[in-house]
Amino acid sequence: ARQTFEAAGVGQIVELIHDDALNHLSEMESIAFCFLDAEKEVYGRCCRVVIPRLVEGGWLIADNALSHAEYLSPLISRALADPRTDALVLPVGKGLLICRRNHTGGR
Repeated sequence: ARQTFEAAGVGQIVELIHDDALNHLSEMESIAFCFLDAEKEVYGRCCRVVIPRLVEGGWLIADNALSHAEYLSPLISRALADPRTDALVLPVGKGLLICRRNHTGGR
């Protein structure tokens, strides 16, 4: 990931943290982008921490929304109904849950 960020010219502005996300997410005040690809049992906890911290227009993208739909369906349903986000499931690869923090959702 670090090499990709450097090649894209964003290595100086992207903070790469290699650890359990749940050890760090609650410390972050503003999140502009979060790509979630982890053990499926932590998706719900990660989303509950990330969504309130997304900046307006910020993105949460969770992988495996279709390949693990049976397990992730409660999370997907909550995200689709969350008034703070505009959300959809995109049938690309194993499926992506895409949530964008809208301007109407309160923190």
